[in-house]
Amino acid sequence: MKLTRYGSDVLITMALLAVGLVAVGLFVEILWLKALLVALALFLGAFTLYFFRDPDRVVPDGHAEEGIIISPADGKVVVITDVDDQEYHHGPAKQISIFLSPLNVHVNRIPVSGEVDYYRYVKGKYMVAFHDKASELNERTHIGIKNGRVRVLFKQIAGAVARRIVCKIGVGDQVHVGDRFGMIKFGSRMDLVVPPEMIVEVHLGDIVVAGETVICRLPNA
Repeated sequence: MKLTRYGSDVLITMALLAVGLVAVGLFVEILWLKALLVALALFLGAFTLYFFRDPDRVVPDGHAEEGIIISPADGKVVVITDVDDQEYHHGPAKQISIFLSPLNVHVNRIPVSGEVDYYRYVKGKYMVAFHDKASELNERTHIGIKNGRVRVLFKQIAGAVARRIVCKIGVGDQVHVGDRFGMIKFGSRMDLVVPPEMIVEVHLGDIVVAGETVICRLPNA
């Protein structure tokens, strides 16, 4: 199983904790407590490895065009709505929100090829990520990408458990659809804000896959 480099600090910490629990268990004479410590160590180790897995993804053939936007995150579509985006599009736009549970792959991927022309980090709260106000109140990063045909704003939003957002791109970077760029640790949300003319290809409740699922497209794409 391939693991993401974005989780190396947590992986090391959890490995040390698991070894410590097992070591303590070796000196405990109470059988049930010894078994509990070993079981806890195994659970923490297994869950951490599972959470930081980083499977390879392949952008579908024919879907790397500039007018097609691919999902930047694994998860469930929880919001599809019209919005007034004064931050990046400066007018009407569409928002598609994806909720990532702790069981989803949390490595984020670039939704469309182009140039990063906007970046903003916002300190905030840690409300549950599927809450309507999470997009406005939680800790988050805002990233804008433009190319010859479309502009897209996407937001990494921390959840109730998450306490660290990893984002390895910045203004001026040239990026390619499907490439890894960061992650949100332990439960989170990803918002996509796209031009109003985009045709949304997903529905509420759909399960989407980062780097593979087509979220929306221009009418002529």
